[in-house]
Amino acid sequence: MPLTKEQKQEIIQKYGKTEKDSGIPEVQIALLTERINELTGHLATNKFDHHSRRGLLLMVGKRRRLLDYLIDNNIERYRKIIHELNIRK
Repeated sequence: MPLTKEQKQEIIQKYGKTEKDSGIPEVQIALLTERINELTGHLATNKFDHHSRRGLLLMVGKRRRLLDYLIDNNIERYRKIIHELNIRK
């Protein structure tokens, strides 16, 4: 199930610099993490939903690229977002 407008706004306000700042990597990573967590739960009950599994893998790859971008440009922001979202690396 996709994220609701309220969920997205809450994440943007928490991780963004302003309430409309959805473009910075931290917000994008947080949104992807929320979608990944929801889709992981869906796949636990629907083991043969291969189309959703492919979408999950694409989202994980995109999040990984965004995290790599943060590592290259600002390691402190990377460490902060990893700690707040409990993403292992």
